[in-house]
Amino acid sequence: MQMPVNAFKRALREGRPQIGLWSMLCSNIVAEIVATAGFDWVVIDTEHSPNELPSVLQQLQAMQIDANTATPVVRPAWNDPVLIKRFLDIGSPNLILPFVQDAEEARRAVAATRYPPHGIRGVSMSQRANRYGLVADYHARATEELGVIVQVETLTALDRIPEIAKVDGIDGIFIGPADLSADAGHLGNSAHPEAQAAIMKGLQACKAAGKPCGILAPVEEDARRYFDAGFTFVAVGVDQGLLTKATRDIVKRFRSHIGRS
Repeated sequence: MQMPVNAFKRALREGRPQIGLWSMLCSNIVAEIVATAGFDWVVIDTEHSPNELPSVLQQLQAMQIDANTATPVVRPAWNDPVLIKRFLDIGSPNLILPFVQDAEEARRAVAATRYPPHGIRGVSMSQRANRYGLVADYHARATEELGVIVQVETLTALDRIPEIAKVDGIDGIFIGPADLSADAGHLGNSAHPEAQAAIMKGLQACKAAGKPCGILAPVEEDARRYFDAGFTFVAVGVDQGLLTKATRDIVKRFRSHIGRS
């Protein structure tokens, strides 16, 4: 059996814009639906949603289907080698690691994804990532098809993007707009000019370092603007937000139709 190709990692390396979705509903059925919608990448979030290893496994299984066009990305709750090891073993081809503050934390993130002697990832000879032992060259080639993205979420980390970007094994840098805005003194208001200036500062630092830069932008106008500015990978929606809006919109329309407020 051949090593699966990580289309998302290759696209980032080539600088091709990638349309993403954030998934927080903890459902394998939702994962199956959004995986075939045409997104390039889908984040299975475990930091701010009640996702645990078994449910993430089910979602990864649901996304591995013939018509799938989306590459999974798992966000662990923290930059923790134990969490990283477990998500890699169940077959996540990409990780987005939160709250990386400097180059040393970025190096630790990469080390947790690499087998010895290049890192500290624990070795299992047969798990879902290597199709239960059927991918014969998995351990030799795992690094080739594994994407590591680190999140920059504070003003301090923003200033350290040049050194973070130099860490070997970092495939992309993700600007966390909500936490960055909060750190800039504008909690819940990433549209504030100072928050936007910080976001764009991060983008320019990534460009200067030659690293693809990503962001979450569930407001369509923002997502378009970020793509136009040069962000390579943008999550243009959140599954629970889409469901919330769609259900309320249809109720509003039919209440109006029958004369109810």
